[in-house]
Amino acid sequence: MTETIHIHVGGMSCAACQAHVRRALEQTPGVKEAVVNLMTAEACVAFDPKTTQTESLLEAIRDTGYDAQVETSAEDREAEQTAEARDLAVKAIVSLSLGGIAMALSMFAMRHAAVRYVLLAITIFVMAWAGRRIYVSAWSALRHGSSDMNTLVALGTIAAFSYSVAATIAPRVTHLNDVYYESAVWILAFVMSGRALEARAKRQTTSALRELTKLQPPVARVSKNGRETDVPVSSVEHGDLIVVRPGEKIPVDGEIADGSSYVDESMITGEPSPVEKRAGDTVIGGTVNTTGSFRYRATSLGEASMLARIVNLMRQAQASRAPTERLADRISAVFVPVVVALALATFAGWMLAGAALTKAGATAISVLIIACPCAMGLAVPTAVMVATGRAAKLGLLIKGGEVLELLRRIDTVVLDKTGTITEGRPRVVAASIDDAALRLAAAAERRSEHPIAQSVLELAKARGIDAPEPSEFRAIAGRGVEALVEGHRVRVGRAGGDDVVVSVDEKVVGSLSVADPLRAGVENATAEFRRLGLDCVLLTGDRQETAKRIAQQAGIERIVAGVLPDGKVAEIRRLQKQGRVVAMAGDGINDAPALAQADVGFAMGSGTGIAIEAGDVTLLHPDVAGVAKAIRLSRAAARVMRENLFWALGYNVIAIPAAALGFLNPVIASAAMAMSSVTVVFNSLRLRRM
Repeated sequence: MTETIHIHVGGMSCAACQAHVRRALEQTPGVKEAVVNLMTAEACVAFDPKTTQTESLLEAIRDTGYDAQVETSAEDREAEQTAEARDLAVKAIVSLSLGGIAMALSMFAMRHAAVRYVLLAITIFVMAWAGRRIYVSAWSALRHGSSDMNTLVALGTIAAFSYSVAATIAPRVTHLNDVYYESAVWILAFVMSGRALEARAKRQTTSALRELTKLQPPVARVSKNGRETDVPVSSVEHGDLIVVRPGEKIPVDGEIADGSSYVDESMITGEPSPVEKRAGDTVIGGTVNTTGSFRYRATSLGEASMLARIVNLMRQAQASRAPTERLADRISAVFVPVVVALALATFAGWMLAGAALTKAGATAISVLIIACPCAMGLAVPTAVMVATGRAAKLGLLIKGGEVLELLRRIDTVVLDKTGTITEGRPRVVAASIDDAALRLAAAAERRSEHPIAQSVLELAKARGIDAPEPSEFRAIAGRGVEALVEGHRVRVGRAGGDDVVVSVDEKVVGSLSVADPLRAGVENATAEFRRLGLDCVLLTGDRQETAKRIAQQAGIERIVAGVLPDGKVAEIRRLQKQGRVVAMAGDGINDAPALAQADVGFAMGSGTGIAIEAGDVTLLHPDVAGVAKAIRLSRAAARVMRENLFWALGYNVIAIPAAALGFLNPVIASAAMAMSSVTVVFNSLRLRRM
């Protein structure tokens, strides 16, 4: 048995921190898998409860020098994020102000010993208050034989501070005259500023998730024994009858018992127009009732609800690690030791070249500071988080960074027919029948549960016709129905293909053309596939004639018809053996194996739970145009990831030699390091505008 727990991890600042926490968790007995997300400050741990306990996992993280606590509610997490951002902002502002004062005072430090002691006091305050977490984390990493970004900042600032203290307390003994207190203060000030801006940006990247968690109203109006009572949503039980009035949010998932209305489902599905809901239709918790009022039975509650499943999928997606991120992790693992070696080599090189100790020390400190790998740690997870958050707003649930990256490589889209590119239920698309004959036909179909019967009744209702109750009724397998209505013998049955014939007293009085119509926008979606350079295939278990007609309407050229579930899997395997990267979209239980076989499976949100579980992407709005949106978003996200890694790596490639050659002093180096992280985060935020 495996349990999964989400742990809030405080104090992480770079890819090395993230890798350090992950390794500590993975080395804990009983842990099956640990995924640590730098952006959300969260660890998702799968473990065996028989072998280890939650407290052991928390202790493993704390031993590495980071804060750890079990994830609380969304409101508490938001409050923590807000408090952290505010704390970092205060520390940044105070440190920057003191940095300005220190720089002004440093002009007089050479001539006045008292000024040096004022600078010493300012530096101690900034290091102990603003930089405390940096030094604690660096010391903890050192105790465990590892290093991270905090190690570099700590080494740089302590080196500048120690040098300055020696020059202040014993200038005659050490023969040192210059002090670098302002460098230590400015370094910490810029680091705090960078982290404050990152914290603000992180709150923006998680806004989609916060909006989802806030959708559900706190109370529900439950009707029991003729009385309506407001109860907490957590107290609602399966089968409770809930009353919803115009303008109110729907508290939990359910099925309408009576009444009708239009429901705004845009926050869940991305569909801007309200959807008509009548008795028997399902409603989703968190959506908004617009016009009418109705009562409905609660069905899915708690973790089983649509909203909870969406939130969980989002959290899993944002916590997962993309392949590009794993590359960045591997680079970061060796980066810090290499940088320390480079700093020592720089110091030795300048000393051997005859430079003063002050010049050699300042240059080595610049190398340490400029090389902090925080931008590298943020390069990929920020893009993944923003992209998956934007996808959710577009009605797409992407299950992780790996899926997000794989989407850009798709070159073939395979579409199921029924329920995917068609509406999944037959409707009358053409009618040659008068109202009197339609009234009798609808009466004959009243007792039938066949989908065609429902389409006839819907047509009658649309024309405002009330169908009487038949006195006799008989269903004829494969042929239709026969009934006695007001003394007339009425027959309704297939005449061939999609045509249905109505006869009254052995005389044909009308005909109906019944078909499963295309979903709105399918033609535009297939045109978009062509613009993206994608091949499109219709894959269905239906007859060749029907498939051909639907394919022509949809603008699809390739058809594979009459296949069972194993045949769908075989066709996808055949395409993959040809070197194709295949996306499959489907909605039914029979599509689940094919969705799992495809490189990326798209499950229609209106489909079965099994199909949704098998898919890699869930289309909350039943529109295959979502497939094209997901691919476009993936290509944009991949472009942003490459840009971010270019900034992160290119910055170090240029900046480290510049620092080693003495072109950057520690203050400029710390400012450049902070700006590299901010550049990466705000570059990722561009994806929110897609």
